[in-house]
Amino acid sequence: MNVKIDNNAGFCFGVVKAIAAAEEELEHHNSLYCLGDIVHNSAEVDRLRKKGLQVIDYKDLESLRDTRVLIRAHGEPPSTYATAKSQNIELVDATCPMVLALQKKIKQGYEEMRQCGGQVVIFGKVGHAEVVGLNGQTEGNAIIVSSLSDIDKIDMTRPIRLYSQTTKNREEYEQLISEIKKRCQSDVMTYNTLCSRVANRAKELEEFAQSVDVVLFVSGSNSSNGKYLYEYCKKVQPKTFFVTDDCKIDKAWLEGAETVGITGATSTPRWLMEDLGRCI
Repeated sequence: MNVKIDNNAGFCFGVVKAIAAAEEELEHHNSLYCLGDIVHNSAEVDRLRKKGLQVIDYKDLESLRDTRVLIRAHGEPPSTYATAKSQNIELVDATCPMVLALQKKIKQGYEEMRQCGGQVVIFGKVGHAEVVGLNGQTEGNAIIVSSLSDIDKIDMTRPIRLYSQTTKNREEYEQLISEIKKRCQSDVMTYNTLCSRVANRAKELEEFAQSVDVVLFVSGSNSSNGKYLYEYCKKVQPKTFFVTDDCKIDKAWLEGAETVGITGATSTPRWLMEDLGRCI
């Protein structure tokens, strides 16, 4: 049986940048706090925890003073920066450049909409770390739409500025844009804020899935990007199986397969896919 690991799989640029920042800090200090999991992959989080990275939440942040805290690639709302400043916390800011640019766009859009009674709409997962940071640019006043079924949250008589979480599904976003433009009775402006790395990944994944008999898709169960890419992959190759961070597989999945492909989300470390390949 041949095992083929997807050359295009692995961390996106933003995650690579955040992990590099964490490792550099840990080389000079014995420990570092990180606000939330640095990546939606428990195996990678555990690896960095052993090096001294301590994951904290917002409640923990409130009690810290005179220390260093990593901001992960997902970004943070302005309130986090204000808390850090008031408590003499030095932030190691590893916000993805694309997310940072999107935050600035949304802030500008919000200021514009405040002047004309309009609304900022964000297509994203409620409670997702990136969306929390994006909504923070609007003082928490954005309308969060997770799917087309949420469209009635939007007042179609008022101006709209529409943005998307960087890792959302392109097809769903395009459907949402189309429907809003059909219904809105006022000014609508939409922005292409999807991550090109995620969008291009889908096409790369399609080609990879077609080249093998079985696909093992490795991802953290809480990765939005992982869920989207897994479902996309399964449409192309029905014999696609989701493998979580523990890398447990059912040997029955591989019966009759000559070539097994291993791939993953943009939050899946390359070393984890390689470890799985050695277990087959």
